[in-house]
Amino acid sequence: MKAIGLLGGSFNPAHAGHRHISVEALRRLGLDEVWWLVSPQNPLKATADMAPLAARVASAHHAAHHSRIHVTDIEQGLG
Repeated sequence: MKAIGLLGGSFNPAHAGHRHISVEALRRLGLDEVWWLVSPQNPLKATADMAPLAARVASAHHAAHHSRIHVTDIEQGLG
């Protein structure tokens, strides 16, 4: 069984801090993977300031740049 950490957020935009805490979680917690759950909308942030989901997912893929960090927009389909 894999040990998977979940990091949810708006990733507006994704940045080196997201990657840093993910790499540290992989190392310190002995995780096999970290999944970035890119949220369609953060209820704590204004919609007007939010980049489109596709742009944030692309930003997350670019920032992750690690074989054990996986980016997903699975929350979009959960309604």
